[in-house]
Amino acid sequence: QNVVHIVGKDILRFHTIYWFSFLLAAGINLPQTVFAHGMWLDADGRKMGKTLGNVIEIDVLHKYFTTDAIRYFLLREMVFGQDGKFSYENLIERANADLASGLGNLSSRTLSMITKYRNGMIPDGKITEINYLNAKRAGISPDEQEIVSALEHARDEFLRKFNNYEFSQALETLWTIIARIDKMISDAKPWELAKETNQTETLNAVLYRATETLRWLGVLLYPFMPEASRKIYEQIGLSEDIAAKNPENLSWGELKAGTQIGETEAVFPRIDKIKVMSEITEQSAVGSQNSEKIEQAKNENTEQTAIDSTANEEEKFIAIDDFLKVELRVGEIKVAERIPKADKLLRFEIDLGEEKPRQILAGLAEYYEPEKLIGRKVVVVANLKPRKMRGLESNGMICAASLEEGDTPAIATFLENVKIGARLK
Repeated sequence: QNVVHIVGKDILRFHTIYWFSFLLAAGINLPQTVFAHGMWLDADGRKMGKTLGNVIEIDVLHKYFTTDAIRYFLLREMVFGQDGKFSYENLIERANADLASGLGNLSSRTLSMITKYRNGMIPDGKITEINYLNAKRAGISPDEQEIVSALEHARDEFLRKFNNYEFSQALETLWTIIARIDKMISDAKPWELAKETNQTETLNAVLYRATETLRWLGVLLYPFMPEASRKIYEQIGLSEDIAAKNPENLSWGELKAGTQIGETEAVFPRIDKIKVMSEITEQSAVGSQNSEKIEQAKNENTEQTAIDSTANEEEKFIAIDDFLKVELRVGEIKVAERIPKADKLLRFEIDLGEEKPRQILAGLAEYYEPEKLIGRKVVVVANLKPRKMRGLESNGMICAASLEEGDTPAIATFLENVKIGARLK
């Protein structure tokens, strides 16, 4: 019941036809929902691959980043279901801003102040009526209901978005609570409250409210960052299994006053961006060189295998008549423009010396600015069967080759002033 099958968007046939057939044959109930997630692209929006040398090395991730930091980044950075861009720089910035300076800082500063001002014991957070005015002067509401309501609303929104697979937005909801509690602490200035004997209850309330919020955050964030959530829970002084906690049942005030907090340590230490990026860049360069050597060796083996396998075979050539079937002509680009809602295609009108220019579509939008191609003479396959793309008919094909460093196309053109419509022989 309510099983969700999460798959990559490029393998739907295997996971929605073949896999479902296997399940049916085995008598297993089918998933109620199939959710196709997006692709992780590199910082420039390109697919990752060994040819481009932009793959992410697992050993590099493991060396410099915690598993929880990576999990958080992947779920926070990408809107689930859409494509996302990955870069080590963005990962470091997100880890430092959201985790080290956000959740991690809230945990460290709260528990450090409990250790310093309350000997490691969680205080009672109640403010008696006689101290209402003192609390208000410090900017703290005597009634905790305002923060409780905000936290309950955030929890409900988080769960709604989580259950709807809106993971990025769910996390964003919780970080508004982190910012709110951080502001409460900064505005109240506990280090000043600790010096005033009439602000004891106010200081207690600030520390309790921050710690109780941390308890809620630990339970809510557990599916995203299990290790960090468990650490926060243990540092608060709680021993029960956090994995068994149902976030729907979270209730304010369950954290008992007098609880002895555990040993405190940074849950998310700050990452030295300059140092780490320098080391990653150096390692990536070495890895790229090794990959090139391996690829070169593979190519050499492949070439030798091809030579050996064809040594005793009759060499295969096409006849001149076969070549003459392909009508290659010189064309001049008169119009070049992008096609609305087509990221890869350009629409051309090319003069082949005929009565009117031909409309030809080509997948060059990612590599050329269309206006810079106007006036260029290109090689066109003139007798290719017309085909429709994006509702437009393409009457030919522009010839191009790939550059040495990757799959980037280079349009075939001429150095001399050749005649429009001339046939290549």
